[in-house]
Order: sequence, then C-alpha cells, then structure tokens
Amino acid sequence: MEISIRHAMVKNFLGSSPDWYKLAIVVFLIINPLLYFLVSPFVAGWMLVVEFIFTLAMALKCYPLQPGGLLAIEAVIIGMTSPKQIGHEIANNLEVILLLIFMVAGIYFMKQLLLFVFTKLLLSIHSKKMLALAFSLASAFLSAFLDALTVIAVVISVSVGFYTIYHQFLSHNDSSELSDDNSIDSEDTKQTLEQFRAFLRSLMMHAGVGTALGGVMTMVGEPQNLIIAKYAGWDFVTFFIRMSPVTIPVFICGLAVCLLVEHFKLFGYGAELPERVRSVLRDYDQNASEKRTRQEKAQLVVQALIGIWLIVALAFHLAEVGLIGLSVIILATAFCGITEEHALGKAFEEALPFTALLTVFFSVVAVIVDQQLFTPFIQFVLQSSPASQLSLFYLFNGLLSAVSDNVFVGTVYINEAMTALKNGLISQQQYEYLAVAINTGTNLPSVATPNGQAAFLFLLTSALSPLIRLSYGRMVMMALPYTIVMTLVGLLSVEFWLVPATEYLVKLGLIVPL
Repeated sequence: MEISIRHAMVKNFLGSSPDWYKLAIVVFLIINPLLYFLVSPFVAGWMLVVEFIFTLAMALKCYPLQPGGLLAIEAVIIGMTSPKQIGHEIANNLEVILLLIFMVAGIYFMKQLLLFVFTKLLLSIHSKKMLALAFSLASAFLSAFLDALTVIAVVISVSVGFYTIYHQFLSHNDSSELSDDNSIDSEDTKQTLEQFRAFLRSLMMHAGVGTALGGVMTMVGEPQNLIIAKYAGWDFVTFFIRMSPVTIPVFICGLAVCLLVEHFKLFGYGAELPERVRSVLRDYDQNASEKRTRQEKAQLVVQALIGIWLIVALAFHLAEVGLIGLSVIILATAFCGITEEHALGKAFEEALPFTALLTVFFSVVAVIVDQQLFTPFIQFVLQSSPASQLSLFYLFNGLLSAVSDNVFVGTVYINEAMTALKNGLISQQQYEYLAVAINTGTNLPSVATPNGQAAFLFLLTSALSPLIRLSYGRMVMMALPYTIVMTLVGLLSVEFWLVPATEYLVKLGLIVPL
C-alpha cells in the first residue's frame, strides 16, 4: 500500500508532464536552499531567475504556473523575498492585472465582430507579404494608442476563430478537442493543416513584434513609457518627438524585416494560406452572411460601437485600462443578450491562468529587488563616461528586460538616472538623452524572449500556442531576425543619431530647448 501511494504521488505531481521535467523541478527545489544558505543569496537569486525562464521555455510540457509557483513559494519560505515585497510589486502592476482580468474577457464578447472583420481582411488580401505587413502595421498602430496585451488578445481571438472553423470542418469535433488530430486520416490533409499552422504562427509573430514597434513610440504604448514620460516631464507629443530619432528608423527596418523573411521564407516564415483553407473560410463567411439574422446583425452593430468606445477611451485614457475593459464587458453583454453567469464565466477562462502566472512572475521580480541582482549592472553603467552612457543604458536595459520585467527595469533605471541628476553627476540634457535610451532599451531588444514582452508571454501561454505548435524555442527563433535588426538599428541610432537629430529638432522648434 505504501509503495502504491508513493507511486500515485509521483504520478500526480505535475500530472502528465514528462518524468525528466518532474525530476528537474525537484532538483531545482533541492538546490535553491543549498545555494542560498551555503554559497550566496546573489547566486541563488540568479539561479531562481534561470529556473523560472526554464519553466516558461517548457510551457508546452507543463503550464508554468505550477512549477514556477513552487519555486516562488520556496523563495519566500527560505527568505529570498517576503510576501510584503511581492504585495508591493503586485500593487505597482495592478493596472496590468486589471487589464488581463477584464480587457481580455471584454475582447471575448467582441469576437463575432473581430472574426467578421478579419475574415474579410484575410480573404481580400491574397499576397502573404502584404497580409503580414498589414498585420504588423495594424498591430503597431493600435499598440501606439492601446495596450499591447489588448492588441495581441484581439489577434489571438481571431486566429483561434480561423483555426476552429477549419478544424471543425475536418473533424466535426467541438472546440474543446481542437488539438486532437486523430480524426484526420489523409496525409494531404495533415500537410495542409501543418501549413495552416505555420501560416498562423507567422501572422501571430508579425503581430507580436508589431506591438513592440508601435508600443515604443508613444507614452501610452507600454506601462514603463508612462513612468519614463512622467519622470522626464514630457506630454504625448513631446514623448513621440523625443523618441522619433530612434523609433522611426527601427520601425522602418522592422517592416523591412517583415517583408524580407516572408519573401525568402526564413526563420519559419513564408507559409502561404492553403487554398483549401481559404475555400473553407470563404464558404464559412458566405454561409454566415446568408444565415445572419437581424438579431445577429444588431449584435455586430453594437460590438462595432463598443469597439469605437474602446479605442476612444484608451487613446484618451478616460479610465484605467482594466476599468475600460470592464465597461466593454458590461456594454457587450447587456446589449447582446448575454445574462447567464456560466456564459460570463467562459470569457475569463483564457485570462485568469495567465494573471496567476504573472503574479508568480512578480514574485520573481521581488526576489530580484530584495537580492539586488541588477545592482552590479546599474553601478557599472552609471560609473561609465557620459560618452558611453547612452549605449550602455540601452544595452543593459535590453539585456535585463529580456530576462525580467521591462516595467521593473525601466523604473529602476529612470530612478537611478533621476538620482544621478539630483546629485549633479549628469546634466539635464544628458538625463533626457538617457530617458530615450532607457525607454527604447526596455522595449526593443526585449523582443528576444517571451518573458521580455508581456504580449509574447501571453501568446506563449494562451490556448492558441499548442494549436499552432508555437513553443518557447520556436518563438525565440522566429523573433531572432527582428531581435538582431531592431537591437542593432536602435543601438546605432542611440549612439550616432540621437544627439544630432535632437539638436536638429530643437532648431526646427519641435523641441523646446533647455
């Protein structure tokens, strides 16, 4: 009986995850306290960061919440951080949590309109290069005014809709069985499905990178942008102009990468929409249009009006993003006749697991704060000469943002820069240049990894990723050409173009001189 129970416990631990994965997590849990107490809290802290990144990389083997959560709980128990510090990090990021809880659910209630609009877009643009460019441009434009997570939630919802339509056509299973290919017998059909998955993967990655290209440009594009703008005293227009010497060259080169990887079919891009899938989607669109009742047409009109409200409210920041999402839920359900509790509950299924995972991530950030893991990097950059500070700020912000939270990194560095200004270590002009380097550094190189961009992390852990076979490693590989080009163009712009371009903008009167 004792052996049987032990065997059952092992089986239950992390469920159906591979045995080697279970063993790795157990080893992590054993090593961490030994490193913390016998070697160095600093080393143990970095080990925890690496282990957490490992759980993200293995997201398709096991959802990161459970193994990452066990690591976070152990970190609190052995004293690497405290519940108070974790609570502080959660409070600082409450806007993001509210956004995930309510905005993603709000998008769920607009999926009829989104599927209608994007189906028309997909069927009207036959060139894959132009379609990829359209997705990237649309994501960049929306992310400049809306939140990147909102934009990626929209694209995920649309892609799930496309996949659902085609897979149900093949297998006649419900959406809960989408990942089961057992009912597909024809080799040709399987190849078509794989090509369709590759097609959706490429569109999702173009859209994801597009959120970074647009999000870096404006003070409302990313949470850390707002913080940096506040510290620098810049309004919306000033922020855009100040960032433009770096963001515009990066934007142009980013779009060029989009076209090049599609044209030459590099890094997993270039897959075309199979004609069979296009035919299925066209038939679905025609049938849906013919069968659409007056009541359903009224729902589309209501959702379109709510979409306008969403864009206006977010663009002018009429309320916190999460509260705007809550208003979308209330309006969409009230005017589309959704009043039952279980119908409301489905909308929250996608967002809440990721919200819990993000809270665990903030626990890791709390360890970074308490163990001062970034302190050596910060001190090294601040002790460098003014001539090299801009490039170093840009690079170190990018490096740390790729393994941590870019909101946290941006906040830490702008705080340190402000302290240096108050202490007379740097001039006001240098401080403003550093603000540009910090903002672009946290936004651009961080596309290298899913944990560097919240939108990428949300995509990786969404229900869509296993359907289209988008793993952590594949995401890193597909982001690689963007990472290289955006990082290098951003670095060259910060190093050689930022200062002369800013001086020229001052001469034009677009920037008020000090």
